[in-house]
Amino acid sequence: MKKARLAVTSLNETELISIYKYRMAKKKAVGRFIYDDIMLAAPNGRCPLCGQRSVSTLDHVLPKTLYPALSVTPRNLIPACADCNHAKSNVSPTSADDEPIHPYYDDFDNDLWLHADVVQSSPPAVAFRVAPPISWPDSVQHRVAKHFSMLKLAPLYTSQAAQELSNIKHSLAQLFDRGGETAVQQHLSEQADSRRAAHVNSWQTATYTALAGDNWFCEEGFAA
Repeated sequence: MKKARLAVTSLNETELISIYKYRMAKKKAVGRFIYDDIMLAAPNGRCPLCGQRSVSTLDHVLPKTLYPALSVTPRNLIPACADCNHAKSNVSPTSADDEPIHPYYDDFDNDLWLHADVVQSSPPAVAFRVAPPISWPDSVQHRVAKHFSMLKLAPLYTSQAAQELSNIKHSLAQLFDRGGETAVQQHLSEQADSRRAAHVNSWQTATYTALAGDNWFCEEGFAA
């Protein structure tokens, strides 16, 4: 056992990264079952970094090129979509404020931090922003904001919200015909509550909360 430990610790950076690439990530590799198990850990097969796209790869929380000793450490590996994996690239924290968010060990979903605003345009749109509680430590506020910016979540969520607005336009028109602004607002509030119960900081929760609270949208702005 002692000799085995010495052999592992004597590996250089290239060899450590090669172990991940050829003995773990490669299909039919001897350690591929570990890779697959980590991939399956993503709830509903969705990337835990953006919460939207399908998982297609593993991401190193701390990049393997800078931390080769953590190349095959399960706690440093999380399932991710290709876009988030690419966006993170080899970004490495230089301070506690820059530490990447780990979707399983960092829990920032007890408080609301993702917000949205209705853009009164034709067609209407939704813009997203980060506004953590002021009670949060500055370092945590910075980490969440950096996560949102680095992964380009604002345009991703705006795009998804645009599709959602298109999908619900007809049903909102029917509600308005039956009960006016009040019916539309009540429906949107119920949708927001349902999504909030599932995930406080999802783009869906932020979207429906913003729509329900916007008088212009509920007064037929949805039809613009």
